[in-house]
Amino acid sequence: MKMKNFLFLLGFVLCSITATAQVQFDAKVSKKRLGINERLRIDFEMNQDGDNFRPPNFEGFRVVGGPNQSISNSWINGKRSFSKTYSYFLSPQTRGKVTIAQATIEIEGETYKTLPVEIEVTAAVDVPKDGNNADYVASENVHLVAEISNANPYLNEALTVTYKLYVSHDVSITSQWREIDTPKYADFWSQNIDNQNNFKVYEGKYNGEDYRYVVLRTTVLYPQKTGELEIEPLTLDIPIDVQGNRRDIFGRRVMERVNKTISAGNRTVNVKPLPLEGKPDGFNGAVGDFAFDVNTNKTKLNANESLQLDLKVSGKGNLKLFTLPSVKLPNTLEVYEPEHSESVNTTVGGMSGSITDSYTVVPQFKGTYPVNPITFSFFDPKTEKYKTITSKEFTIEVENGPISSATTSNNSNDAKKQVVLSKDNFKYIKLDPNLQPIAQESFFKSPLFWSLLGGPFLLIPLFILAGKKRKARLNDVEGNKLRRANKLAKKYLSEAKRNISNPVAFYEALERALHNYLKAKLNIETSEMEKGLISKMLLERKVEAPIVENFINLLKSCEYARYASSSTTSVQQDYNKAAEVISNIDKQIQ
Repeated sequence: MKMKNFLFLLGFVLCSITATAQVQFDAKVSKKRLGINERLRIDFEMNQDGDNFRPPNFEGFRVVGGPNQSISNSWINGKRSFSKTYSYFLSPQTRGKVTIAQATIEIEGETYKTLPVEIEVTAAVDVPKDGNNADYVASENVHLVAEISNANPYLNEALTVTYKLYVSHDVSITSQWREIDTPKYADFWSQNIDNQNNFKVYEGKYNGEDYRYVVLRTTVLYPQKTGELEIEPLTLDIPIDVQGNRRDIFGRRVMERVNKTISAGNRTVNVKPLPLEGKPDGFNGAVGDFAFDVNTNKTKLNANESLQLDLKVSGKGNLKLFTLPSVKLPNTLEVYEPEHSESVNTTVGGMSGSITDSYTVVPQFKGTYPVNPITFSFFDPKTEKYKTITSKEFTIEVENGPISSATTSNNSNDAKKQVVLSKDNFKYIKLDPNLQPIAQESFFKSPLFWSLLGGPFLLIPLFILAGKKRKARLNDVEGNKLRRANKLAKKYLSEAKRNISNPVAFYEALERALHNYLKAKLNIETSEMEKGLISKMLLERKVEAPIVENFINLLKSCEYARYASSSTTSVQQDYNKAAEVISNIDKQIQ
């Protein structure tokens, strides 16, 4: 009896322990903050065996390893310890905060979920620190390097960043890589020179060893701030073929594909400010080596004729990042806003070419007008000195035209000069008027008198009749609506004719004209303009089927023109077809 009680008590205690044991299902990560070129390990761990394990979709990551399953079952001091783990290795695909969603497992008929895990992905780090990196061979044999031509430039001086991909002879790259993080160059004016479609393989050295390399991209930068500026890294996702541990039937190692995220690392440049010593007053930020010219297409002309004055800067430097000096001419010369033109080519060495400001000058009066010298200043980073170029002075001769008051006043100061009057000076003054007396007529009882007196009485019936017609017209609501739609259709059709040379504007105007024509003839709104309904209503109004089909085709042409370009010939044909179709419908509609 005592034995039975003891066994009962023991069973009760064991059941109580089992009942009170809690199921644990947790997600554990190797780190919660990592660079975009590092790896993350995540373990889904449970303390009881379960079924139907469902991992999250790992949005924002790429699975590079796993799932790996491990089970631990042990007895310590008579106590059982059980653990089951699903492990994954992840590669981040984007920067920022990324959340790993919940995983689920079924244990004894109940469903358990892990808590979401938030991971912060930063820019690529210089040296990835990840002890669980499964692609060690690939990481040791492929390197992305950013080479800077000048780490200590002046403000607005060109520097070049060249991105080179080094690959050892032990691995190979047979598939196209993909950019997953592109530098922003926030403090620079930048322009990329890509080699995406024309890669050339070179032989070189990396850390003293023989490597092959390709130049992926060359970026030209012009710093816009002084001080230490960071250049963000370029990060690539590259498929790399490495030799695996398996061998084929001939004993050769089988190549395995490894996706590797590689970064060029952060680079820093120290930008020097332009010196204050010797800085000219008219300096406007030009840095480089330039030539400056001022030219005009003619220097002799008549009043109200035009000439072109060109200011041109050519050479090598930050041509797109400064403005040309302005032109100051006498007030009697009308000067229009300049037309700016650029012929600039950006190469590995920076910008080169020319920029030009073309002024149109129109003299108003006769005279001689001097054009003062124009100066242009720039900083030459090679000599580290400012240089100033001054144009030559020249004059503009206006040979024929009116004389300005300023010229007259200048001439009046010369008292010794004799004034000679021309006989034509007074040719507009009539010296012999030959005046004739005006005949006096009596206005009273004249025809004009009776016309003015009786005219209002004759106009009263006409005003009454016109008022009645106007009132009837205003009360005709439907008629007014149709007349307005007809008027609007004609307006849009004329607008379409004006835009025949511009297919996009033509078809927009034509579509509006066709819709308003339908409003006028069928008394329908835009919301009811479905092609099947339009065809049905026109056929009911005794319009022939071919004409209805032509009208529907016109509407389709207007819709197709939104997605495909049209030639001028097809535009003219559609306009003629629209005029013909509208005319035929007017003749047949009942």
